[in-house]
Amino acid sequence: MKRLFSTLLLVTVLLTACSPAAATEPPVVLPLSEGPVVTSAPDSANPRTLTVMTHDSFSASEGLVAEFEQANNVKITFLKSGDTGAALNKAILSKDAPLADVFYGVDNAFLSRALDAGIFESYASPQLSNLLPGFDLDPKNRALPVDYGDVCINYSKAFFAKNDLPVPASLDDLLKPEYNGLLVVENPATSSPGLAFLLATIQQYGDPGYLDYWKALKANGLVVVDSWETAYYTNFSGSSGNGPQPMVVSYASSPAAEVVFAPSPLDDAPTASILAPGTCFRQIEFVGILAGTQNRDLAEKFIDFMLDIPFQEDMPLNMFVYPLNASAKLPESFAKYAATATAPAAVPESLAANREAWIQAWTDAVLH
Repeated sequence: MKRLFSTLLLVTVLLTACSPAAATEPPVVLPLSEGPVVTSAPDSANPRTLTVMTHDSFSASEGLVAEFEQANNVKITFLKSGDTGAALNKAILSKDAPLADVFYGVDNAFLSRALDAGIFESYASPQLSNLLPGFDLDPKNRALPVDYGDVCINYSKAFFAKNDLPVPASLDDLLKPEYNGLLVVENPATSSPGLAFLLATIQQYGDPGYLDYWKALKANGLVVVDSWETAYYTNFSGSSGNGPQPMVVSYASSPAAEVVFAPSPLDDAPTASILAPGTCFRQIEFVGILAGTQNRDLAEKFIDFMLDIPFQEDMPLNMFVYPLNASAKLPESFAKYAATATAPAAVPESLAANREAWIQAWTDAVLH
C-alpha cells in the first residue's frame, strides 16, 4: 500500500509541474482508502431460492425456517402438492424438469415407487449417524428417514360414551352392524394414511382375503374420501369439523393435536386411537434431493437441517410425528397425549411388486 501511495504521489507531482498553474498552486493529493472498493451489492441482497416439495400436512415454525434462511442466504419456497400419493405423482411426472430441489414426505408405503422412478440423488448426510436404528430403508441413501408415526383408527370419545357403544377392539369388530356408517377412510391411491391402512388389512387378512374384508366394510356403510385433510377435518365428528363419522383413519398422535390446538384448555384429549395388534401401520417419512437440482449444496444443507435436533424437536407439535434423531426430546404435551401402537403392521416384502395391483383391486372392490 505504501509503494502504491508513493507512485501515485510522484505521478501527481509530475503532472502538476507540467500545468500552467504549477508555479503558483501546490499539488493536491487525495488520500487512498485502506478498505476494499465495493462495486456491487452484497450477496445477502440477492439470496438464492431453494424449493422444497411437500405433502399438504407439512408444517414448521417460521422462526426456525428463517434462521436457516439467514444462515445460508437462501429463500425457502415450500411447494405443497396434495397428499403424499398425489405429491409423489407430481414429482415423478416432472422428473425431467423438476419442480423442486428437495422432496419431503414420501413414506415407506410409497418409497419403492419413488426409488424405482429414479427421482432422487444419493446423499449420505453426516446426521444419519444420529438417527435411531432400523428406520433407514434405502442403503443407497437416496431417501433419508426423518420421522415416524402410527396410522390407526381414531375415534370420538364423546360419541361412544353418549351412545353407550363399546369401542371396536379389532378390525373384525368394524364389520358389526352397530358400527354401520361410522368409519371414514382415505383412498389408498392418493393418500398415504389410506394406503397405510390398506396395508394393515393386507397383513391381517392376506391376499386376496383383504378384498373380502373391504367388501364387507363397504356393505357396512364405509365412507371413502380422497385425502386425510377431508377425512379428518370434514367427516370426522371428533375434530373441529364435527362431521358425521365418529371414526377416522388418522394417527396415534392426533389426540395430542386436539389438546394442543383446542380453543380452550383441555384436561384430556377428546379423541383416542385404537391401538390393538394388527389395527395400525407404522409409517416412516423420508426426504431426498430431487435429481437434476441446480442447488445441490443448499439441498444437502436443508436435509442436514431437517435431521438435526432443532428441527426434529420442532416436528412433534407442528406435524405430530415422532422425531428420529436419538437426542431430540419430545414436548410434554405430545409425550402425554400421543401414543404408539403395540404391534403395528410393517411394509410387506412384496409391496413393490404388488402395490399398484393391490390398489387397483381395492378400487374395483370398493369404489366401483
